[in-house]
Amino acid sequence: MVLKTFGWSFAITALGLAFAAWQWGWEAFGVVLILSVLEISLSFDNAVVNAGILKKMNAFWQKIFLTVGILIAVFGMRLVFPVAIVAISAKVGPIEAIELALDQPEQYEALVTDAHPAIAAFGGMFLLMIFLDFIFEEREHKWLAWLERPLAKLGKVDMLSVCIALIALLVSAMTFALNAHTSTGHQDKSATVLLAGVAGLITYLIVGGLSSYFEDKLEEEEEREHEEEEKAKAAGKPVSAVGLAGKAAFFLFLYLEVLDASFSFDGVIGAFAITNHIFWMALGLGIGAMYVRSLTVYLVRQGTLDDYVYLEHGAHYAIGALAVILLVTIQYEISELITGGIGVVLIALSFWSSVRRNKRLELEGSTVEA
Repeated sequence: MVLKTFGWSFAITALGLAFAAWQWGWEAFGVVLILSVLEISLSFDNAVVNAGILKKMNAFWQKIFLTVGILIAVFGMRLVFPVAIVAISAKVGPIEAIELALDQPEQYEALVTDAHPAIAAFGGMFLLMIFLDFIFEEREHKWLAWLERPLAKLGKVDMLSVCIALIALLVSAMTFALNAHTSTGHQDKSATVLLAGVAGLITYLIVGGLSSYFEDKLEEEEEREHEEEEKAKAAGKPVSAVGLAGKAAFFLFLYLEVLDASFSFDGVIGAFAITNHIFWMALGLGIGAMYVRSLTVYLVRQGTLDDYVYLEHGAHYAIGALAVILLVTIQYEISELITGGIGVVLIALSFWSSVRRNKRLELEGSTVEA
């Protein structure tokens, strides 16, 4: 079962890591591996959400999501999107950005270094909003209860996350951006950081709005199909037990793609805190994306990985850490290993806490039965 579900992911992992080591050396191998682990961990909640929705669809639409959807996820969000970010920030064409990365790595590195304050501000704001909206929301399970309980109460204040994010942006513009690191030394990038940060906030709000729109449409279609099923029962007609098809399944597919894109933003943007090399980024994130799809299939068939209830918390704390690191890197350089290591450690701790919780519940259950 595991080999059948994760076989392609294992194969692509081996090929991707081997290619990175052969083409660029062991540093690339390590960075690609860290990016893969981070992408899998940060997108774990994506797999859980996808599985919950995918199981409602019929076999045809499930295949569409797992084939066409993977092309959009890997080649669209994990390859095209990083190139687009570099091209827009460095003010060059996407093809020119790829050519520079291949033929003139030194010039490409200088362009990306000069564009980094804008990338960091955009990504830092987007990731910070994801983190703030998570910790300010009331949740059934609490990992760090001493911190999450009071923050959930504060979250009842409207627009609190937006206010805090904007304050963080202003502080960054008035501190780190005044002495931003560029290829020619340190320069004042306050205006650039403010503009890019606001763009990151707007992007987050637009993506969230699209997700809400498709979710509402989905609920409408599900209600309509439910009414038709009730009418069929009342008339004594047979009711099909297969998953959603037709218009409802189409809205499900669109909703899943918007959700996948929104979940992909954190991995792609967080990757810029680890490396500016678009090919290392594409390899690492592409490997991670394959595992997200495999996890989705596994969850649909088994439904067991959601027992690790604190993994979502660990992933979001890692997102928060990446957001802070991105804003700090506007002025200071931070090692990729430190950046990636913080995220991996947070996620590993949340996994360990989940395992301990499950063992404790099993022990309590066996004690009650005895």
